[in-house]
Amino acid sequence: MTEAARAAEIDALLGAVAKTSWFARVGRKPSPAEARAAKAWSQGLGFLRARPAHAKDWREARRIASDPAWERGWWLKEERLRAALLRRAERKLGRRRALELLTEAAMRAHDRAAGAADGKFPDQLFAAAAAGAATQACYLGALALLAGAGPDHAFSAKLGLFQSGRWPLGIRGGRAYIF
Repeated sequence: MTEAARAAEIDALLGAVAKTSWFARVGRKPSPAEARAAKAWSQGLGFLRARPAHAKDWREARRIASDPAWERGWWLKEERLRAALLRRAERKLGRRRALELLTEAAMRAHDRAAGAADGKFPDQLFAAAAAGAATQACYLGALALLAGAGPDHAFSAKLGLFQSGRWPLGIRGGRAYIF
């Protein structure tokens, strides 16, 4: 795929980011599609037996997100995948161009997500964490596109959860939690 085609994919992603209803479905029971996306996210990280679960309100989500017993393995796996995809994207596009496109994706996501989070959560620190998580998911989703990882990649599933109005909180106790 050419750099122009990848840039067009990123533009399409950024257009979708602009239309995303960030955090619109937090607290609601997950739809079957959202449960499948949570499973795809956790399985893509190697947690093959993790079951989708959801937080019912922001207090429960905060408790889950700040629980010291969360599975550090999922974060480490995401970090390894991120590093590998970044190397691949840099080989395809050059370091400077890849980082320019990723920065643009993260900045646009942050602007949108921060505004949505401020009005959604009564706790400002939690709202900032939500916006940061959404920004990171957009960066990772854009990275998966640039590296040619495909739509079934764990990062694509994670971004898809945010785009459906959710927040993937993490994996803990054999469960992939979304809010």
